[in-house]
Amino acid sequence: MRRTLILYAVVAALGGLLFGFDTAVVNGALQFFRDYLQLQPDSFMEGWVVASALLGCIVGAGFIGPFGDRYGRRNMLRVMALLILISAVGTGLATNVKFFVGMRILGGIGVGGASVLSPMYISEIAPAKMRGRLAVTFQLAIVVGILLAFFSDYLLIHTGENNWRWMFIVEGVPAAIFFFSLFFVARSPRWLVKNGNTEEARAVIASLNGEADPGQIVGEIRASLDADVISHMKYLFRKPYLRLVIIGMTIGMFSQFTGINVIMYYSSKIFLAAGFSTESSVLQTVIIGATNLLFTLLAMAVIDRLGRKKMLLAGSLLITLFLGLFAWFFLAGVEGVVLLILLVLFVASFAFSQGAVVWVLLSEMFPNNIRARANSLGSLSVWVFCFLTTLFFPLVVGLFAGPDGSGNGVGYILGFYALVTFGSFFFYKKYLFETRGKTLEELEKDALA
Repeated sequence: MRRTLILYAVVAALGGLLFGFDTAVVNGALQFFRDYLQLQPDSFMEGWVVASALLGCIVGAGFIGPFGDRYGRRNMLRVMALLILISAVGTGLATNVKFFVGMRILGGIGVGGASVLSPMYISEIAPAKMRGRLAVTFQLAIVVGILLAFFSDYLLIHTGENNWRWMFIVEGVPAAIFFFSLFFVARSPRWLVKNGNTEEARAVIASLNGEADPGQIVGEIRASLDADVISHMKYLFRKPYLRLVIIGMTIGMFSQFTGINVIMYYSSKIFLAAGFSTESSVLQTVIIGATNLLFTLLAMAVIDRLGRKKMLLAGSLLITLFLGLFAWFFLAGVEGVVLLILLVLFVASFAFSQGAVVWVLLSEMFPNNIRARANSLGSLSVWVFCFLTTLFFPLVVGLFAGPDGSGNGVGYILGFYALVTFGSFFFYKKYLFETRGKTLEELEKDALA
């Protein structure tokens, strides 16, 4: 039973691997397709081409909730995998900016939808005592995808003038694996109960959790459902649900104002500004990706013991410290290994806290009645702020650039993120409730109390 449960979680988490790969592949490819597409460095167009996929993520995350409720988490994940596959090949074959951007947006829709459905599916199949660790497999898959993208970019850097095309096309391999693997997993038992398939739901619960009473769990799920609330979006913006929706969207916002995706998209650019060579700057991104993976594994091992809230509180203080120091040293003109060490420590702090916890929280904090739609709004917040920070980063860097292209834009931006992250500590302390070790139905009682 545990093998089956882990298998289902790993398959669903492949959506996270594609999320990470799609997020990071543009990092190493940027300086090569920028020349091909004739984009001006540190321009709005450079930011737009990089951030265009995130516009698709906003669409995918914003609209997937009702479709996930109607057609099921598993079936819609298949559609998302297909969109990412088409995008990977199409982006690699692009011959102009419009087609390139269109393909990136298409893939973004798939990534945005998967960012909602994959962790939610894992939370809905997992027993309470394992839910944190299993849900973190989604974040683990994200960082594996990031590391794979960084590493494949590095391996393909010397494959000629079309190297950037192969960097994008290679994403089609995990996308195809994800698509076909989804034909071998069961449907979510909570979605099945919502749609009246109680016998199939009992069978799925029995196959995944031998310690549970399937009849009791189905009864608890049924008791938590309200057909009117499930059918109408208006209830998301009324008591008692509005407070939870606002908390979820604020969590999503703070996760992006750490600056993590600026690092994941533009670390090569940041390392160039910090005095590293072109090839060395791409190699540094592999170090960043490896750090991300290591500390996500550590978070996965302890999340069900330490709890989500403690990890977020500790992480917000460490992120503030290391990001603030990076900004200070950068503005002071320090170059080289000191900045690399501070970025590595920042990424480690993020991976152990917000990186591991945010997607877990969004997948488990909402009641059964509104989970898909409210999770969609929380993920939408992640992608909206990711889009804005990614779009305007090169523009702000360019505003502070001198005649030789150097400047302090990177330092000012990361210093701003350090201040916002420090503010998030007080928000988490006041408004978050601990979700560790409770069933989704027990959490619902706590959340609505």
